[in-house]
Amino acid sequence: MDLLILGGTQWLGRELAKEASARGHRVTCLARGEAGAIADGAVLVRADRSQPGAYDEVARHEWDAVIDVTRQPGFARRAAVDLGPHAAHWTFISSGNVYAAHDEPGADESAELMAPLEADESTPDTYGEAKSAIELAYREALGDRLLVIRPGLIAGPGDASGRSGYWVARAARDDQPILVPDILDAAVQAIHIDDLVRFTLDSIEQRRTGAFNAVGDRTTFGDWLARSRTIAGHRGEVIAAAPSWLAGQGVAEWSGPDSLPLWIIDPEWSAFLDRSNAAAVAAGLSLRPIDELLAETLEWERAQGLDRERGAGLDAARERALLAALLG
Repeated sequence: MDLLILGGTQWLGRELAKEASARGHRVTCLARGEAGAIADGAVLVRADRSQPGAYDEVARHEWDAVIDVTRQPGFARRAAVDLGPHAAHWTFISSGNVYAAHDEPGADESAELMAPLEADESTPDTYGEAKSAIELAYREALGDRLLVIRPGLIAGPGDASGRSGYWVARAARDDQPILVPDILDAAVQAIHIDDLVRFTLDSIEQRRTGAFNAVGDRTTFGDWLARSRTIAGHRGEVIAAAPSWLAGQGVAEWSGPDSLPLWIIDPEWSAFLDRSNAAAVAAGLSLRPIDELLAETLEWERAQGLDRERGAGLDAARERALLAALLG
């Protein structure tokens, strides 16, 4: 295929380009080229999607498939007009954040979506509305040529956010007590980056359309933690703290500096990592075992440095201070 990726210089886009090239497709990436190098075998067309005429060069070509990973509705609205007529098949990598509610375990793709963002530019606080707006723009322009992939937490080697690798990396760092939120029964889902890429490209090759929750199988935080400790060989204690106490100490949820990943305190988000993947599995999504996912992630984490400054999690000093405060 002649495959155009709108992006392709960051983690997911680069992995899509890498695998598509390995499969023998002719891959072009349209990007500014500032976020990183494109995959070997792909061709870079430099363009700033915020500028008029950004799609002029690639709009001269007829594409077998286009993939877009953007979070900016304005980019998608312009791409739908300028490129839509030149693509036989279109894939948008959306997000589980598009759903209006996140408190129903096992909800599927028929669940209500957030109201679409009217603005062309999104912020971190309007991420779900922005992705919903992009889905709408592409549905209206492309009709039955559109495939929508809705991942949840993407995990594995290359996760610069630090979310998916924190617990296994923390377990490998040392045998000192691990501070955890007291949420052992909370749901956790993660999909390995390679499984997501494979499902996406398989679906494109089969000209699949419609929307799919590309998420991992459900487990619990307690199970994720136990598997992480076993794989990393952690022999120390695990000390659980009440979520309210952690929040009072200024520990952040989910992601970012000074956080405890996979923890969400708001009960309205209790099923954010607990959506149905039945439709995707029926369509061919294959998921590697959690132990394999964690082992591959740990190998990458070790290569990056277990003591490095992370995108998510607690550093050793902060964890020790919190444990001292908790235990008196």
